[in-house]
Amino acid sequence: MTPTLSVQNLRVEIPTRRGVLVAIDDLSFDIAPGEVLGMVGESGAGKSITGQSIIGLLDPPARIAGGEIRLGSERIDNLPPPAMRRIRGKRVGMIFQDPLTSLNPLYRIGDQLTETILTHQRVSPKAAAEKAERLLVEVGIPAAGARLSAYPHQFSGGMRQRVVIALALAADPELIIADEPTTALDVSVQAQIIALIRRLCKERGTSVMLITHDMGVIAETADRVCVLYAGRLAELGAVRDVIRHPQHPYTHGLMAAIPSLAGDPDERLAQIPGSMPRLGAISAGCAFNPRCSFRFERCPAERPGIYEAGRSQASCFLLDTGGPAAPESALAAASAAGITVRARPGEANR
Repeated sequence: MTPTLSVQNLRVEIPTRRGVLVAIDDLSFDIAPGEVLGMVGESGAGKSITGQSIIGLLDPPARIAGGEIRLGSERIDNLPPPAMRRIRGKRVGMIFQDPLTSLNPLYRIGDQLTETILTHQRVSPKAAAEKAERLLVEVGIPAAGARLSAYPHQFSGGMRQRVVIALALAADPELIIADEPTTALDVSVQAQIIALIRRLCKERGTSVMLITHDMGVIAETADRVCVLYAGRLAELGAVRDVIRHPQHPYTHGLMAAIPSLAGDPDERLAQIPGSMPRLGAISAGCAFNPRCSFRFERCPAERPGIYEAGRSQASCFLLDTGGPAAPESALAAASAAGITVRARPGEANR
């Protein structure tokens, strides 16, 4: 089956007066039809710039310097701007973090929906208006017919985000990129929006790339999760596997930092020391090694490949079955932390 979206060896560079900064470095992943792929990581990990690369909205001087992006069977990273504009909205929908940035405050909601429909589909104005009303009903806005004549400021934050979801679905796209769609909303409204996105996309067969820093949102919504760190892939796998059995030390740190309702209320949360490196200060070896409790001599010197780890993939030398073995201390600490450590050639199973 051809994936809806295929990103292979993507590299995004930002030229500056002091040299070229690499924002995304050799990133690869696929999204299958009807699948929700969560993309998670700290601020600065490269989540949003990956989404911008896919839809051709990189802010200059940022540029795609390598790799390729395919939507279905068509390569889209090298398309001219007019061709990319025809894809945005029609084949790829976008849901942004703040719905007010997606809605024109001077135009009625119905006008914005019908304009989007008429731009991308060959229908009459009457049919477009009818579809706009159906979309509002589909996303759960009460009295949809009457609300078509309302302005964005007359909606609550949660209702505005529902309108943005309706806009993203207006042209029946193959893929929706949702960039932090629940961050600005109350917790109760977040749950409603998460459930809405998942339901609509399953019913329509639309693929979703869900960008967030919240592992709770990923657990509730996504089928698979892609963990980014400093513009590089840290781990990729099914949500259940990654959450229950994280294979990369960074993923393990993210999971350990989530409070548990069943835990000791006096127990302090685990934390990852340090912070995400600046683009000009990323290690030539493993980008995470300055903050990693399991690092050893290979980590600062060599960049790890992508290794199979059960049903997941992770970029960590602890999983390298063919390379030099890690010190006993690093292997023991990783095993104690729940990170799978495979036996290397000539070693006993651990």
